[in-house]
Amino acid sequence: MSVPPPVTRIVIVGGGTAGWMTAAALVRVLGQLPGLSVTLIESEAIGTVGVGEATIPQIIGFNRLLGLDEMTFMRETRATYKLGIEFVDWLRPGHAYVHPFGSFGIDMLGIEFQHFWLRGQAVGDSSRIDDYSIAAVAGKAGRFAWPRPDQPKSPLSKLSYAFQFDAGRYARFLRGFAESAGAMRVEGRIVSAQQDGESGFVTGVTLEDGREVTGELFIDCSGFRSLLLGQTLGVPFTDWSKWLPCDSAVAIPCELGGENVPLTRSTARSAGWQWRIPLQHRIGNGHVFSSAHIDRQAATDLLLANLDGAPLADPNHLAFKAGHRARAWEKNVVALGLAAGFLEPLESTSIHLVQSGIARLLALFPDTGFGAVERDRFNAETEREYINIRDFLVLHYRASERDDSEFWRYCRNLEAPDGLAEKLAMFRSSGRIIRENNELFTEDSWLSVMLSQGVTPRAYHPAAWMLDEAETRERLAHIRGVIAQTAGQLPTQAEFLRQNGGAIAAAEHLTA
Repeated sequence: MSVPPPVTRIVIVGGGTAGWMTAAALVRVLGQLPGLSVTLIESEAIGTVGVGEATIPQIIGFNRLLGLDEMTFMRETRATYKLGIEFVDWLRPGHAYVHPFGSFGIDMLGIEFQHFWLRGQAVGDSSRIDDYSIAAVAGKAGRFAWPRPDQPKSPLSKLSYAFQFDAGRYARFLRGFAESAGAMRVEGRIVSAQQDGESGFVTGVTLEDGREVTGELFIDCSGFRSLLLGQTLGVPFTDWSKWLPCDSAVAIPCELGGENVPLTRSTARSAGWQWRIPLQHRIGNGHVFSSAHIDRQAATDLLLANLDGAPLADPNHLAFKAGHRARAWEKNVVALGLAAGFLEPLESTSIHLVQSGIARLLALFPDTGFGAVERDRFNAETEREYINIRDFLVLHYRASERDDSEFWRYCRNLEAPDGLAEKLAMFRSSGRIIRENNELFTEDSWLSVMLSQGVTPRAYHPAAWMLDEAETRERLAHIRGVIAQTAGQLPTQAEFLRQNGGAIAAAEHLTA
C-alpha cells in the first residue's frame, strides 16, 4: 500500500489574530513532524481589523493547548475577565439582562431547572432568571474567581469564564510564542498567486519585491480580502445580510471610566448596537450599524457621545457583509477567520471561529493526497457552525419589542431561519430547548436570551408539578440566596488580578 507523505510545508497568508493563532497551534501540535515548516507572510503596510477583543470560554482550552501561563497572558495582553455579556435596551429601552457563562440554578427531579423557574413564575415568584446564575450575579457586582469543579455543591462549580483583551497585543504575544517554537515570519505584500495548471492547486505566492514562497498547504488568513480562497480560487460568498443587516462598524478605544466589571456590554442603538469592552488599560468601544439606516458620520457621532472616557485614537471604520464562503477548504487552501466568513461580534464568536477552524484542521489534517472525504467533512462542519451561530444572533434581533426605528421594525419582522424557527416553536410550546450536533451555544445560552427577550413558554415540563407551590418558591429562594451569598464573598476583579499576579502596572494605564 502506497501512503502519501504528510504535508510539511505550510504557508499562512496574513497575520493578525487569525494568522498567529494558526501558526502557534500548528507548531505546538505538529512541531515534531519531520521536515515541518510553518511560514507566515504578512505586511506591516497592511493593517489588521484588530477590534475583536472579547472571547467565549473555549479560548481557555486554546491557551492551555499552547501551554500559556494565564497571568503572563493577562499582563501581556492587558486582559480582564469576562463572565458574560450584558445586553442593554435590546428587549425595550430601559431593560437589561446578562447572557452569562455557565448554567442556571440546579436541575431537580431529573428535569432542567428552567421548568421549576417557569412554575415559580406561574405561582407568583417574580425573580429574574439572571438571579440564578453565579456568573451574572458576580459579573454585575464586579467580582471574579476561578471556577471550583472540586466543590460540586458550590455555585462556583457552575461558573465559566473567558477573557477580554487587546487583540493586537494578543497577536504579538502569539507571534513571540510561534517564532520561538519554530514558525518563520516573512515580511511582504503578496501581489499574485501561482496555481498548478492541471489541478488548480496553489503552488506559491509572489511578493511585491519578486520573492516567491512555495508550499503544499496554504492557510488564508488575509481577512475580508480572502486573497487565496475568494480571489484566487473563486469560492463564492453566501450572503446572509437579509438576516443580519448590520454591514458597518466604527471602533474607538477610550480612557478608563465608568464601571469596571467582568462583562462585555452590548447596548442597542437606533440602527444597530454599541459594544463596550473594559480592559486593564483602556476601554474598547464600537458601534455596529446598518448603513441603510444611519450614515457613517451619524454613527460615529453617536459612538463618540456615548464613551466613558476621552478617545485614545481616531475612529476606525469597517465595512463588511454577514455570511461565509461556500467552502472554507478548497483544493489545498483552507481559510480561517474573516477570509472564511464574518458574523458580527454580538456574541464574541469571531476569535472562536478561528479556534474551532484550527481544531477542525488539526483533526482532519491532510497528507499530500488531499483527500476529498476529509475536505468535505471540514466544509460541512464549518458551514453547520456558521449556521448555528447565525441563528443565535438572529434571535437577538427578532425577539425584540422595539419599534422605535425603521431598523428595529425590520428586525422584528425577520423570517426566522428554519433551525431558529424550530427552537422558538419548541420553547414557546413547553419551555424545552433543542440543541443538536453539539452546537456552540448551550441550552443555558438559548434559555438566557429567549427568556430575557420576551419569548414566553405557554407551559413547562409536567414533572415540575411534583413540587407544590410552597416548596417551589422555597427552593427557588434558597438557590437565589446561596448564589447571592457566594458572589458577595468573591474578590473584585481588580483584587483578584493583583492577588494572582495578573495586574499591569499603573503606569501602563491609559495607553491605546
